Amino acid sequence: MLNEELLAILACPQCKGPVRLTAQQDGLICDQCRLLYEIRDEIPIMLIDEAKPLDNED
Repeated sequence: MLNEELLAILACPQCKGPVRLTAQQDGLICDQCRLLYEIRDEIPIMLIDEAKPLDNED
């Protein structure tokens, strides 16, 4: 699980907007860009090239 302080300062690398934790706590979602940034081994992968487009609302 991500530290609340870290989550508060993370931003989408594409639009610089806020991100939110998924319900399963396995990724971060940017609602503005509709992208999912995975969390692997408790590390958020905040790379635009590795982000996955969202098909459905999480």
